[in-house]
Amino acid sequence: MPNANPIDQILSALRGALPQDFVADGERNLRAVLSSVFERLDLVTRDEMDVQAAVLGRTRAKLTELEKRIAELERKSSTP
Repeated sequence: MPNANPIDQILSALRGALPQDFVADGERNLRAVLSSVFERLDLVTRDEMDVQAAVLGRTRAKLTELEKRIAELERKSSTP
């Protein structure tokens, strides 16, 4: 259940710990409160994180290649 919605995980845990009538009455309100909290945390999904990590990896590789090319050009221009 690692990919489950964190709100559902929290509500599931509360369902087991609290009386049923309380959970039934308060679940909608609790879901709204938890959704609001998670929205303010400015979280990203694992997929978004993986995409950005891949972009960063490609950017680092390109930067390394450009640094090598610049060093080679500087070496060539400084030799008579």
